[in-house]
Amino acid sequence: MEFGFGEEDDAFRREAREWLGGHVNGAADRRGWERTLGAAGWIGIGWAEAGYGNRTATLTQQVAWAEEYARSGAPARSGHIGENLLAPTLLAHGTEEHKQRFLPPVAAGAELWCQGYSEPGAGSDLAGVRTVAVREGQRYRISGQKIWTSLAQEADWCFVLARTDPDSRRHHGLSFLLVPMDQPGRIDIRPIRQLTGTSDFNEVFFDGAYARAEHVVGGEGQGWRVAMSLLGFERGVSTLAQQIGFAEELGRVVRTAVASGAVRDPVVRERLVRQWAELRALRWNALRTLGGSGDPGAPSVAKLLWAGWHQRLGELAVCVRGAAASAGPAHWSASAPYGLDADQHLFLFSRADTIYGGSDQVQRTIIAERVLGLPAEPKGAV
Repeated sequence: MEFGFGEEDDAFRREAREWLGGHVNGAADRRGWERTLGAAGWIGIGWAEAGYGNRTATLTQQVAWAEEYARSGAPARSGHIGENLLAPTLLAHGTEEHKQRFLPPVAAGAELWCQGYSEPGAGSDLAGVRTVAVREGQRYRISGQKIWTSLAQEADWCFVLARTDPDSRRHHGLSFLLVPMDQPGRIDIRPIRQLTGTSDFNEVFFDGAYARAEHVVGGEGQGWRVAMSLLGFERGVSTLAQQIGFAEELGRVVRTAVASGAVRDPVVRERLVRQWAELRALRWNALRTLGGSGDPGAPSVAKLLWAGWHQRLGELAVCVRGAAASAGPAHWSASAPYGLDADQHLFLFSRADTIYGGSDQVQRTIIAERVLGLPAEPKGAV
């Protein structure tokens, strides 16, 4: 397998770098930035089809864009759930009406999405979904709770996995619904405060919220098939962009180790070198996967690798700081108790790396059952 960048890729990279260089400093807010990206056609370059206001790019060009975006210091994306999860799912399972209605606004950065999958009793075991959707004429009435919903407070729409057959069990009888979030009194969004003091995730309560009957993707009762297909799109080119950020964090840790004198400790030096070498291995593994390895366990392997790597980096970041890593902010106050610096934030947030997006235990089970062919883990009564 060869995964290389040619002259056309290099030209595309230069175009991306120049455009980002001319626009990043003018990014006023995240939603406005999405519209700026959309106006230039940069949203949806990885879609299998063009014609929705997006340009298309080869796989290597998608990698080039993702890497240049990460290097540019551009704002964190608010539209990535619609662009990278919903859109490929609609292209694979949606009707032509779905595509024409929802893809142009995503490509324009005009509509933002969130994902309604996990529930308090159905996180890693997604088949345990209890949110229900009852058909009432030309719409569904939805009741239930979702949790760990990223960007719910900003989203215009949510794709919701709900049980449409009340007599069904496990992965049967689920449907994939497209639900508008602007339903005051029917949808309640409650931010979840994290260790870092921020609220990137939310609880979402549906109290009789409505979805139109024609906004079921893949057909009623086919939600599990659609949901699993969507999860297959979750890890791809974005993994390489993520590694650019990892490299910047590692560089900061190395500089701190040198400045603090911790680098003189041979154990610390060995850990720093190991982090660097493993990051290189992460990149080549990601490129191998994108190059078409065909390995059904590749996404799970990638998640296991980067989650553990990033968590160890967080531990190393506070290690090289010594006692100073435990110190509070210079201007602490009761009204603003969180004033974490970058290393403290890295350490605290990375504790969740091996849980969110599919825990390590779940990834190992997938590899064991789907790749190695080992006996399935008991699931309990169904």
